[in-house]
Amino acid sequence: MSDLSRRNFLKLSAGIACGPCAANVLSQTGIPTEAEAHSPFATTLPYPRKKLANVNELAVGKELSMTYPDRFSPISLLKLGRRAVNGAGADHDIVAFSRYCTHMGGTLIYRPESGSYRCPLHYATFDAAKGGLIVIGQATDNLPQLDLEVDGKGDIYAVGIKGLIYGRQANILT
Repeated sequence: MSDLSRRNFLKLSAGIACGPCAANVLSQTGIPTEAEAHSPFATTLPYPRKKLANVNELAVGKELSMTYPDRFSPISLLKLGRRAVNGAGADHDIVAFSRYCTHMGGTLIYRPESGSYRCPLHYATFDAAKGGLIVIGQATDNLPQLDLEVDGKGDIYAVGIKGLIYGRQANILT
């Protein structure tokens, strides 16, 4: 018969399974290297600064369709004509959102008469003036809203996104 009891077997198994994990954790200094800072697994990735339009190109209630932060991410840029949560520009009424519904990724349709986005799949509705707040429907998250900056010439730049674009683990594809 073996001298290895059930208790000793479990201790040995736990040591073998947890040893490499513990060694990895203990070796971490807490300071990411440059390669780790730009890893697709990092929780915060650097966003590109991208010119979207000029304020003179926007008309109240008419959206401009483009992409950000990469070519696989459709967005909608619009001037609401009234103050909006996180709105940019002199009147704080310029906003931009991801065009993917946060429920199942349907492409949203902007409805100027209500100032909202509606998903054609399950009719989730998001309020553009309230930061993409879910008004009704099966979505559980608000729309991802772009961080916008307007310079002295009226050029509108996207510099980041608040919220996660549907179907991704990180907003930027590398």
